[in-house]
Amino acid sequence: MQDALRLKGVSKQYRGFALKNVDITLPSGCIMGFIGENGAGKTTTIKLILDMIQRDGGSIEIFGEECSTMGREAWEKIGVVLDDCGFSEELTGFQVGSIMSGIYKSWSREKFESLLLSYHVDGKKKVKEYSRGMKMKLSLAVALAHGTKLLVLDEATSGLDPVAREELLESFQDFIQDEGHSIFISSHIISDLEKISDYITFIHKGKILFSEEKDVLLETHGIFHGTKAELAGFSEEALVGTREGAFGVEALVRRDKMPAGVLLDRAGLEDIMLFYSREEK
Repeated sequence: MQDALRLKGVSKQYRGFALKNVDITLPSGCIMGFIGENGAGKTTTIKLILDMIQRDGGSIEIFGEECSTMGREAWEKIGVVLDDCGFSEELTGFQVGSIMSGIYKSWSREKFESLLLSYHVDGKKKVKEYSRGMKMKLSLAVALAHGTKLLVLDEATSGLDPVAREELLESFQDFIQDEGHSIFISSHIISDLEKISDYITFIHKGKILFSEEKDVLLETHGIFHGTKAELAGFSEEALVGTREGAFGVEALVRRDKMPAGVLLDRAGLEDIMLFYSREEK
């Protein structure tokens, strides 16, 4: 099946920051979590994907088509949810839908209102009366009501309480049940991405440090706790990163490079991200 999203050698230069040779491939039917510190380049990458800013180099294909030459029909297959819903506070939920129906040729009023109902969002209330979670659900309903095949989400779950976040995550997983649907989601909440993602891409200071299947990342890395003397007995290729504490050392290691019999703890995505970024520094 055709990839939903493919970035090859993408670059963007600003004063004091550069996005460098970004390569990302999101297969159709999958969820990719996009992680990195503030200022690492996540939002810049998403703006490039959405053709909101001009890139300096490289190519971006969405369902096999170069994004800079895509027509309206192709763009309507992409739903976008940002950290700010962006709708006028004075509009009701239903009025937002009426306006969107004049923008998207493929708009489905029935789909939109059905989503509002399933999300328990009162379409008769004004946007200013919604909680942050309700605003995000409104944005998601808009994003899904026009024949969407690719969802692009930038910090859509940030600032939400655990219940609202869990409801949104369930919505993402419902959407992905169709193997022709895909999601590209950036978030600082690594535990959310660990729950739902098939792939993880980590960007650090404008450079991709890894872009791999989540399960492979978790299976191939482990956490070692011990002494500096023990650590010295491991090969350099086994060690991803280390840090010293009051009671010894902790290291992120590659399991297949470690000696047999060494006890390792499970490494979570947050552990992997932190150790990789420490080594880059």
